[in-house]
Amino acid sequence: MAKNDFWEDSATAPTILKERAAIQAEIGDWHARVEDLEETEVLLELAIEEDDRETAQESERKLLSLERAIEQDEFNRMLRGEHDRNNAIMSINSGAGGTEAQDWTQILLRMYTMWTQNKGYQLTVIDILPGDEAGVKNVTFTVAGPYAYGYLKAEIGVHRLVRISPFDASGRRHTSFASVSVLPELDETIDVEINEADLRIDTYRASGAGGQHVNKTSSAVRITHIPTGIVVQCQNERSQHKNKATAMKILRARLYQREKAIQDKKKQELHDEKKEIAWGNQIRSYILQPYRLIKDHRTNLEVGNVDAVLDGGLDPFISAFLLKDAQV
Repeated sequence: MAKNDFWEDSATAPTILKERAAIQAEIGDWHARVEDLEETEVLLELAIEEDDRETAQESERKLLSLERAIEQDEFNRMLRGEHDRNNAIMSINSGAGGTEAQDWTQILLRMYTMWTQNKGYQLTVIDILPGDEAGVKNVTFTVAGPYAYGYLKAEIGVHRLVRISPFDASGRRHTSFASVSVLPELDETIDVEINEADLRIDTYRASGAGGQHVNKTSSAVRITHIPTGIVVQCQNERSQHKNKATAMKILRARLYQREKAIQDKKKQELHDEKKEIAWGNQIRSYILQPYRLIKDHRTNLEVGNVDAVLDGGLDPFISAFLLKDAQV
């Protein structure tokens, strides 16, 4: 950055600045932990000298808080992927099973919404197709927050639900499937060349909630990238221009991921594995009947508190996946 011609390279400079900001953030966190430790030590010494129980309890609380912060820092150190710090673009698609699978898709959407809220992140629905009778056929949304993609990439794959169907008058047990895909949201410094001639852009009236204005105007946008067959769409904004911009952002992310998978052998293998996922080859099973258990088939982690997980308690599964992935 000290070089005179640093700012002349408009492609490299923003990337270096982003890397510097990330490093500075880590250094800042480290200094904050050292200061907290020193302050805790002073409080503890004071409590011992004055035999002050209240001060001792305060130092204990600060020490526990510091321990949790350090554990989180250590966990974040595993997220060293190129885009792990980025926001995430997620899609959930219902599998075979009609209303059952569509209801399961909606349950998963609620689970990720609550996880997002617990993290202090922001979830924004970009496109949603309601089910015929209940639930959701498919939904695409963004999750904005530090390391959102790094965490949520652990959720890629097929999720299986076993329960007594609320839609079956006979009370029979049903198995439903939904697939989850996750992409990193790319910043503007990453150049993905898209030829306008390769795009087919269609507009249509948005469906579902959104008010009368949404349904009366053709504000929703669907973009088809003809060479690859990739289709993206957005309908959450009233403005057709904003919907098109959001759809283009998703298209850039999907094209970038596709190109990276082709260039990188390891990512190509992972890409192929994801493409081969079929209904039944699930990464995680959520069993509500005849017993209550959630099992991740990649890490063998099992959790019996099903309600807590469906209320957004995904961190144990995400942590186990990232720990295993870091050891590969």
